[in-house]
Amino acid sequence: MTITLEQLNTAPQAQAAHMLQGLYEHSDWIAEKALSQRPFRSLAQLKHAMVRVLQDAGREAQLQLIRAHPELAGKAMVSKTLTAESTNEQSKAGLTDCTPEEFAQIQQLNADYNAKFGFPFILAVRGPRGTGLNRHEIIATFARRLHNHPDYELAEALRNIHRIVEIRLNDKFGVTPILGQQVWDWQERLAQHTDPGYAELGQLTVTYLTEAHRACAQRIAHWMDECGFDEVRHDAVGNVVGIYHAATDPQHAKTLLTGSHYDTVRNGGKYDGRLGIFVPMACVQQLAKAGRRLPFNLEVVAFSEEEGQRYKATFLASGALVGQFNPAWLDQQDADGITLRDAMRHAGLCVDDIPALTRDPARYLGFVEVHIEQGPVLNEQDIPLGVVTSINGSVRFLGEVQGMASHAGTTPMDRRRDAACAVAELALFMEQRAANDGDSVATIGQWHVPNGSINVVPGRCQFSLDLRAPTDAQRDALCADVLAELKAICERRGVRYTLEETMRAAAAPSAPAWQARWTQAVHDLGVPLFELPSGAGHDAMKLHEIMPQAMLFVRGMNGGISHNPLESTTCDDMQLAVDAFQHLLDHLPA
Repeated sequence: MTITLEQLNTAPQAQAAHMLQGLYEHSDWIAEKALSQRPFRSLAQLKHAMVRVLQDAGREAQLQLIRAHPELAGKAMVSKTLTAESTNEQSKAGLTDCTPEEFAQIQQLNADYNAKFGFPFILAVRGPRGTGLNRHEIIATFARRLHNHPDYELAEALRNIHRIVEIRLNDKFGVTPILGQQVWDWQERLAQHTDPGYAELGQLTVTYLTEAHRACAQRIAHWMDECGFDEVRHDAVGNVVGIYHAATDPQHAKTLLTGSHYDTVRNGGKYDGRLGIFVPMACVQQLAKAGRRLPFNLEVVAFSEEEGQRYKATFLASGALVGQFNPAWLDQQDADGITLRDAMRHAGLCVDDIPALTRDPARYLGFVEVHIEQGPVLNEQDIPLGVVTSINGSVRFLGEVQGMASHAGTTPMDRRRDAACAVAELALFMEQRAANDGDSVATIGQWHVPNGSINVVPGRCQFSLDLRAPTDAQRDALCADVLAELKAICERRGVRYTLEETMRAAAAPSAPAWQARWTQAVHDLGVPLFELPSGAGHDAMKLHEIMPQAMLFVRGMNGGISHNPLESTTCDDMQLAVDAFQHLLDHLPA
């Protein structure tokens, strides 16, 4: 029998405590103590109240809770002494059907893990969607987490316990995050498309105007049609644009613009960008089902290019909407010598139509974007949503150092003109310089020695620079120091360099009124308010140049890692993002 939040809020303490029994393994005191914060406006508020109770309980109480959990596929499962909740979870994950080899592997992992950390391995085996991880995923996660630092692993164990509790709480209240699951499923299905060379490795890579990229665009357009958008089209740079008309006079009504990108980095994750497409699509789906219209048009854009992976034209797609498509980009070549112009022609895009994509800001209310955080902050705080205060300014370069290739065995160390060592020295300087700044970051993400050989001193080294800071002045100071050091290093080492700036984006503070709307949505959902800047660049940075913008972050799992196959979030957090977006729509005046 399911219970309701009203029943929980109004029941006597003992009865309410009984309702929440079994959430935390042999540790009902956590839920009991959280009940002192009644009444709860939402399950999200109750969940966080229990998180805070455990946070405040101290390390020893946390360790006792962890040690109260059974090992995965351990003695308690074999002897059938698991709690009913644990039995259900391990069964759904297929752990009761392990092969002898899998069982032996898990037992060894259990032994190794306990020996290293002093407590059992904890994993929410029903997974991010709540329907269960498979045995391969469980074993892979087990093996990966063995390499974590003990303090990090303690925190990760607690985060997984809270995820277990979240799912158990949903079961008790008969709650299913249907829209979160819908968004999850869209992302999983879209991830089936990946570029050649990566598909064979089981990796997700979708770069601009490849076959996989065009297939993604077709799927998104199809799903937009199914959701009930009134207009769906592909534009001249490959964006997929869906418009849900206003209740009256859509030709003259103002428009709220939203969306994110569907391209990926190489061997990336499934949620970066795409989450910000599917969350508003889920809202339109529900509006259309209910026959509801808003007092404004809602325009959702699936931006075709943001990552700058195939061509050096980062923010090509959103830049086109603000009139910043650079015709010189058309002559750029990819690694196979295919120009951007030819790639666009092959995809059926007309470059002559690009200038017409520029949006008139007078016709728009603003731009909002939902995005996975791509960082560890919300994950570490155990908070599902975060309101973005600003997006860091950034600048990117592609460079090459030219030295002298020579024999690795016969060239004395003091006579070398090693191009790779010059770049290595620059990398160490950048690391120190950005760290001293406090909140700046500096990265050499690409590093290549053309025709390199194990016994040859590198004569050439190609590299990238990515420099970011919360303000433009801070970014520019970092950039000036890095470029000055590059010059000094090359002069001292007797090598030369070339450097090309490929992207510069100004810092984009959130518009106060729009940030406040996200804040109100988060508050009304019962989620604790947490504000944070974005270190990553987003399409919102470009739209910021012509209209007000604000972003909502969604917590990432696995330490908040992004641009990585381990990038993940839960359907429950996605549901909250959909709910927050719908709240913003419902309370936005025309």
